Amino acid sequence: MANVLTDLAADIYKAANIVGRERVGMIPSSTINAGGERAAKGDSVKSAFTAPSTVDTTYAPSMTIPEGTDQTVTGKTLTLNQFASVKIPWTGEDVKHVKNGAGFETIYGDQIAEAMRAITNAIEAYVFGIAYKSASRAIGTAGTTPFASNIDTIAEVRQILIDNGCPDSPGALSLVMSTSAGTNLRNIANLQKVNEAGSDSLLRQGVLADLQGIMMRETAGVALHTKGTGTLYDINNGAGYAVGDTDLVLDGGTVGGTGIIAGDVVTFAGDTNKYIVKTGLAAVSGTIVLNSPGMQATVADTVEMTIGGDFTPNIAFHRNAIEIAVRPPAMPNGGDSAVDTLLVQDPWSGLSFEIAAYKGYMKSMFDIRCVYDAKAWKDEHIALLLG
Repeated sequence: MANVLTDLAADIYKAANIVGRERVGMIPSSTINAGGERAAKGDSVKSAFTAPSTVDTTYAPSMTIPEGTDQTVTGKTLTLNQFASVKIPWTGEDVKHVKNGAGFETIYGDQIAEAMRAITNAIEAYVFGIAYKSASRAIGTAGTTPFASNIDTIAEVRQILIDNGCPDSPGALSLVMSTSAGTNLRNIANLQKVNEAGSDSLLRQGVLADLQGIMMRETAGVALHTKGTGTLYDINNGAGYAVGDTDLVLDGGTVGGTGIIAGDVVTFAGDTNKYIVKTGLAAVSGTIVLNSPGMQATVADTVEMTIGGDFTPNIAFHRNAIEIAVRPPAMPNGGDSAVDTLLVQDPWSGLSFEIAAYKGYMKSMFDIRCVYDAKAWKDEHIALLLG
């Protein structure tokens, strides 16, 4: 029975190619850590990170070569805590019935395509949620879709990344936006004039162009962020806070239902920066944590903090700021009762799915599955364009 999936492989890979053209923006813009080795839920995937370099400002001529400055390379781990599976059962009677119509091969291929599409969309939405809550700062107006008349906000969100030290190497920066923002972008007249846009890709093909060194992508995984209900919070620190501080003690607040929650956009009186909350607060006083690099201006004691309105996040980020790990699930020694397995890699997104065939009593089943997770490694290299 080892040829069950091999005989159907052509239809399965055709299904993968169909899924590869689905509208996802976060996955292809992120670093993909995909492999064929199995992983259990709770396993960790390691990545290496180097610390900032120290610049020598003096030198002394010598016949002895000076020692270099030791550098620390740290290992960070991404734990796979998410599991996705779509099971497709078939009985002998089902197969017999469909062979009199559209045919088994056509229908099961469509089912596998839809299964991979559903898993891809679930991963896309999951990564989107992690990414926007990890952003350093934001620009734009909550509740207002960007690009209504111009593309100026692209330069502004890029400035946040560049000011944070984000590299702008070609093809590494992306702005993943809602389809509403994408529609506004498409409707900007200058981008549809070939002589001004420099290309007919948007006018003729509907392809979102690279603008100001940032790849424009759309996603169906975007979700509205409903702000926390907290109000009237003030800084509670006699010395105030300096540039770079992330942990802020607040008091005097009214919690309401949720207080301050992760992902909220907050501002401080006298400071035009819009900060993203990493760790919220569900009490009248306590500490919130901002995403790195933290405060961009000094703030004094008793200064009032304001939570911005509900918003739809559009996310600008560097590819290396977000990593997605996907693996086939772990199996016991000798395998389970599957009669055949096949690992399929989506050629567009880079995600790997395992397809397993199981045989029962007058019934069979296809299981499309993976374990996965995502991590935002670098808050400084993520910024929000509010919508």
